[in-house]
Amino acid sequence: MSLSIVRFYQGQQAPAWGLVNNGKISPLSIDCTTTKALLAYSHQQLCDAATAESLDFKGVRLLSPITDNAKVLCQGANYRQHMIDSGMDPDAKRFNMFFTKSSAAIHEPVGEIIRPQHVKLLDYEIELCLVLAQDTHTTLNVTAQNLHQYIAGICIGNDISARDVQIPQMQFHKGKSYRTFCPLGPILCLLTADEMSYLDNLQLKLAVNGQIRQSDSTRNLVFKPIETLNEFSQIANFNAGDVIMTGTPSGCALGLPSPALVRATALLPDNLRFELFNKTQARRPQYLKAGDIVESSIRSTDGKIDLGVQHHQIVST
Repeated sequence: MSLSIVRFYQGQQAPAWGLVNNGKISPLSIDCTTTKALLAYSHQQLCDAATAESLDFKGVRLLSPITDNAKVLCQGANYRQHMIDSGMDPDAKRFNMFFTKSSAAIHEPVGEIIRPQHVKLLDYEIELCLVLAQDTHTTLNVTAQNLHQYIAGICIGNDISARDVQIPQMQFHKGKSYRTFCPLGPILCLLTADEMSYLDNLQLKLAVNGQIRQSDSTRNLVFKPIETLNEFSQIANFNAGDVIMTGTPSGCALGLPSPALVRATALLPDNLRFELFNKTQARRPQYLKAGDIVESSIRSTDGKIDLGVQHHQIVST
């Protein structure tokens, strides 16, 4: 049976870990400060470490269950409709789009997302995050039978993106790595071997000011976790506690130009082409503004897996 784990502050105490049960938090009497160290405990050991104390969510400050020593590995364009909207054929795609976010971007699941003053095109991307179970230093051969050895659990991620940095500067890492641009949690759901099938049956939803912007199922992932781990392991060493953000559904603020417009502007100097991009995107009301409220959730259709709700307000520096 899966375990729902949170990391939190209470008063002036050091960060602590807790087991969620019936809407309450039971603090864990374990000595660890990192996600990697947490994952060294078995499910039974974590259950046995739960104290009798019962805390209300309103009485604690929730932290990212992924500590900032973890790597944040990312996939792009990995949902069928998102690929179609981006002018790609999901049935013809033969390889992943990989990139990274800085661990400095890892952020709490509730609070504020800070838009730097120079960023005008701030976008959201809800994503299912795979939390890796072990250190690896070679290309993997992951199968349905051993997937549980490599994925410890899952959590919500939001791949916040400064599109006017990412695209005109052609820098995915920079445009997606400002501080607060990677809120994770609140729930780290640790899965058992027989629960890996849930990875293909989770519903993602993101709303801005109460309006649903993104809604899709992990059934529509083009590259499933097994394929992703095998391909990513060709170029990356994994550590327990690292996360892989598995891509976002359609519905982002970014509006991609038509193929005809791309062809028409292809010969323009870069400065003019990207000036046109920024002006065109600035007309789109979907981009996040100061005061906007962003809420994200991921749940299984049967309700047995619930990763909680991220809740953030956008603020500008």
